[in-house]
Amino acid sequence: MTPSATRTGILIGAVLALTGVAFGFWAFFFVAVAMAIGALVGRIVDGKLNVAGLVDAFRGKRSSS
Repeated sequence: MTPSATRTGILIGAVLALTGVAFGFWAFFFVAVAMAIGALVGRIVDGKLNVAGLVDAFRGKRSSS
């Protein structure tokens, strides 16, 4: 069974909620940042994220499209 976006979102929400309740705000914040970084790395590895376009967006350059 492949995970759907809804199930993945529920799992992420549950992990963040449990972390916040059990360990407090800073642990919640650290876990949220680590999950975001992991998601970015996963999209880069899958080839679904254009790193050059992302860097250009942070530098304020407009895309050609």
